[in-house]
Amino acid sequence: MKESVISIRNKIEKIIYKYLVKRIFFLIDPETTHNMLVRIGKTLGTNAITRGLTASCFRYRNKKLEQDILGIHFGNPIGLSAGFDKNAHLTDILPAVGFGFEEIGSITAEPCAGNPKPRLWRLPKSQAIIVNYGLMNDGSKAIAQKLRKKNFKIPIATSIAKTNCLETADTNKGIEDYAKGFKEFTNIGDLFVVNISCPNAFGGQPFTDKKRLQKLLQRLDKIKTKKPVFLKISPDLSHKEMNDIIAVAKKHRIHGFILTNLSKKREHWKIPDKELPSKGSISGKAVEKMSNDLLAYTYKKTKGQFILVGCGGVFSAEDAYTKIKLGASLVQLITGMIFEGPQVISEINQGLVKLLKQDRYKNISEAVGSAYSKR
Repeated sequence: MKESVISIRNKIEKIIYKYLVKRIFFLIDPETTHNMLVRIGKTLGTNAITRGLTASCFRYRNKKLEQDILGIHFGNPIGLSAGFDKNAHLTDILPAVGFGFEEIGSITAEPCAGNPKPRLWRLPKSQAIIVNYGLMNDGSKAIAQKLRKKNFKIPIATSIAKTNCLETADTNKGIEDYAKGFKEFTNIGDLFVVNISCPNAFGGQPFTDKKRLQKLLQRLDKIKTKKPVFLKISPDLSHKEMNDIIAVAKKHRIHGFILTNLSKKREHWKIPDKELPSKGSISGKAVEKMSNDLLAYTYKKTKGQFILVGCGGVFSAEDAYTKIKLGASLVQLITGMIFEGPQVISEINQGLVKLLKQDRYKNISEAVGSAYSKR
């Protein structure tokens, strides 16, 4: 499909979403809307005809966006972050929507009902979402059984977290809980994400502490897998805390970082919306600066030793390109799609190609970390 035709298609779909679909969705409870969209996506992924129709509406391809990272081929750098497809219902349809990869979960060893409702709020003025799901998912055994024989069309990251319960607040039991979930996915998907930064689970984020993280990674190192392993990081960490995590990661089988998860520290939030819920953590534009700052710091600190994935506040090609230039090889989003519509994936990828041409790069990989280089 020609670039001009795709641009027109995206513009029409954006108008339809902005002035009709989004207005209807935003009248409905956000969790109800989310569950409905997951059901629709799951249905569309069940056969070749609906997948093909979806691809004709949304997908965009360009060789300038292709990369091979850690032995894994990515058709484009834009992925769906964990938190949207909690139980891996959308792995068949997301390639047709245009995503270059997907992070499913986060998945816990045991089934988890999550926190009490309500647990999802929109902040329209801030272009943000407040989330308090508390790792709701069907558990590692059920999800692994469903995925074990699947043939994935895009790289799949399996995000593993600690089960949200009182028992796993104990460090040793928490570590064994991670290990149990981790074991189920040693041969499923393309890479692991160890989520040490869920802000809405019982016991907080104990494994951002360097001693506890050391014990956790020592345990996971013993589990045989060929999949690369990433750590998912909180935007609320200080540089000293990040330094400690980097130092520990260097001693273990860690290949990269996802920067970043949701923010819990409300003093960091500079948002116009009022009457915020007393619980939950924030995503979207409200965390973009924090995420970018930690991304830039980590890239300069590690000097290419780790693959970095940028996440937080991506609503446009310019947002994604900023993260890439700051050091991200890959970029993730959820909130941007909620506010802008599903065609935003195509808009971002097509926009990235234009930005690469402007900067005279032949491939997206050449732009990674370019904010610090002189040409």
